[in-house]
Amino acid sequence: MSQPLVIIPTFNEAENIQAIIEAIFLLPEDFHILVVDDNSPDGTSNIVQSEIDKLNSFKLHLLTRKKKSGLGTAYIDGFKWALQREYDFIFEMDADFSHAPKDLSLLFGLLNNNDADVAIGSRYVKGVNVVNWPMKRILLSWLASKYVKLVTGMSVNDATAGFVAFKREVLETIQLDQVKFVGYAFQIEMKFKASQLGFNVIEIPVIFTDRRKGKSKMNGSIIWEAIFGVIKLKLKSIVGKIQ
Repeated sequence: MSQPLVIIPTFNEAENIQAIIEAIFLLPEDFHILVVDDNSPDGTSNIVQSEIDKLNSFKLHLLTRKKKSGLGTAYIDGFKWALQREYDFIFEMDADFSHAPKDLSLLFGLLNNNDADVAIGSRYVKGVNVVNWPMKRILLSWLASKYVKLVTGMSVNDATAGFVAFKREVLETIQLDQVKFVGYAFQIEMKFKASQLGFNVIEIPVIFTDRRKGKSKMNGSIIWEAIFGVIKLKLKSIVGKIQ
């Protein structure tokens, strides 16, 4: 069985991180975990290090960065870390249980059975599968997905989804140092580049549940980056600069 790694970027997730680690390790697949922490003031990295020491396990890893530098760069650092090691499947996942740990098994199955090169846990592939969001936020997210689909021409219904699995060769082919966006536009950019490079991108429906603990990292600059970043990505693809 190919070796899977779950990358979890964190900033002030002390309320969630131990529980999400424990939930992933209960799954039947042999998932390893890399927590990429942006020097959280609440001591998230200390909790992870305590878990590493307690478990004495080679399955849990911690990459600590000096400051909060954005979701995209956290994942890029995590991807590079994974590619330096023998991981075949690399997963993106939030720490706050908005992505159900059990659904990792569904994404893993798609890659392991060669049904997909990129597997997306999608909120919008079959209706709207979002729990505990206000209607305004659901509408904004859904319309953003429609906008991305229209501008890019991708078949993906949930381009901003943060619950994604990649085969190793996808990340080896995408020039990670050329990935420029840091917020939701990062998620769009990765899916768009994978599609443009000819990889098989598949969505499966999952239920997204808003966080119960901790604070959302959403802000206005992230939204604007996504809106204008989509146009920039499409223009680059037209002139042949997608890598």
